[in-house]
Amino acid sequence: MKALIYHGPGSMSWSEAPRPEVLNPGDAIVQVDTTTICGTDLHILKGDVPAVQPGRILGHEGVGTVVETGPGVHDFVVDDRVLISCIKSCGHCPNCRSGLYSHCLGDEGQAGIGWVFGHLIDGTQAEYVRVPYADNSLYKVPEGVSNVEAVMLSDILPTGFEIGVLAGKVSPGDVVAVIGSGPVGLAAITTAGLCGAGTIVAIDRDANRLRQAMEFGATDAVDSGSTGWQEKVTAMTDGAGVDVAIEAVGLPETFSMALALVRPGGHVANVGVHGTGVALPLQELWIRNINISMGLVNTNTTPMLLKLVARHKIPAAKFATHTFTFDQVLDAYDTFARAAETKALKVIIERVPVQS
Repeated sequence: MKALIYHGPGSMSWSEAPRPEVLNPGDAIVQVDTTTICGTDLHILKGDVPAVQPGRILGHEGVGTVVETGPGVHDFVVDDRVLISCIKSCGHCPNCRSGLYSHCLGDEGQAGIGWVFGHLIDGTQAEYVRVPYADNSLYKVPEGVSNVEAVMLSDILPTGFEIGVLAGKVSPGDVVAVIGSGPVGLAAITTAGLCGAGTIVAIDRDANRLRQAMEFGATDAVDSGSTGWQEKVTAMTDGAGVDVAIEAVGLPETFSMALALVRPGGHVANVGVHGTGVALPLQELWIRNINISMGLVNTNTTPMLLKLVARHKIPAAKFATHTFTFDQVLDAYDTFARAAETKALKVIIERVPVQS
C-alpha cells in the first residue's frame, strides 16, 4: 500500500509501506477513504514531537471502510463505514470507564497515552490502517453523513467542544471569547451555542478567518492587531470581562490575552498546544478567582456530536476548504502549511474511487 511516511524533521514521502495486519483480537483493518491534516502533524514535521520516530506513518483522523476484523471485534463487520477516532480507548481500564479516554491505560502504543495514531503507532494518512480496540475506537457513520462531515469528528469538533466549551463551563447567556479562528477555534465557536452562549466573540489578526468565524456562529469579530481591541471586547461585557476565554492558538501571547479578558470568577479554557512555557501571574489571578483548564481531547462526546451532524445542527462540511487525492498528499501539506496565504481550514485527502 501507499502511505505518508515520516523520515525525520522536515522530511516525509508518499511511498510504499507494508499493508497492516490484525495483531490482536480487538483489531480492525480499515481502508482509509478520507483523511485530513492537523496542526499537530506540522509540529511533528518540525521535530517538535520527538516521540514520533522516522518510519512512522502520519495522521490521526480518518473515515473508511472495515475490510477485516479480529476475533474479539463484536460491534463492526466488513464493509461498515466508520469514523476513526484520534484517541484510542480500550473501554475497560479505570480511565476509559470514567470517560478519560485520552489517558487510556491499554498498552497499545503506550499505557496512559490515548493519542497513538501517527504518534506511537502507524496512522491514518495511508490506504489502510490498523485500529486497535476497534469496538471502542471506531464509530459507525450514519446514513446521510458524508465522509467529509464525519472526518471533522475525528479530532477538531470534539476537541473544541470538550476542551474549550465543556471544560470552560460555558453556560446559557455567557459571553465567550475565542482567541484564534483556526479549525479548532472555529470548532469551539460552532459548538459554544450548544451550551447556550449568548455572545461569542472571535478574536484573530487574520481578516479572512474572522469572516469565517462569523459564518461558523460568532456574533462578533475583533481584530487583535487593531488599537483598542481589548477595550472593544470588554465593552461587550459592560466592563466586567468575558465569562469564558477559550485560547485556541498555543502561544504565550494568546494565553496572556485570555487571562486579561476573563472576568473575576470566570474560566480560561486552554485548547492550544503550547510548545514553550507561559508566565502564570498567580499573584494577580488568585484574588480574581480565575479558573484555568487544559487538556487532551477524550472524544467521549463523539457519539452525541455525530448525531447533531446527522441532524444538520453542526455545519461540519464548512471546515473543508481544499480537496486532494492521496497521491497529492504532499501538495495538501503545502497548502495547509501556508494557510494564511491559501485560506485553508481543513484540507480533505480522498481515495480515488475504482472505476467500474
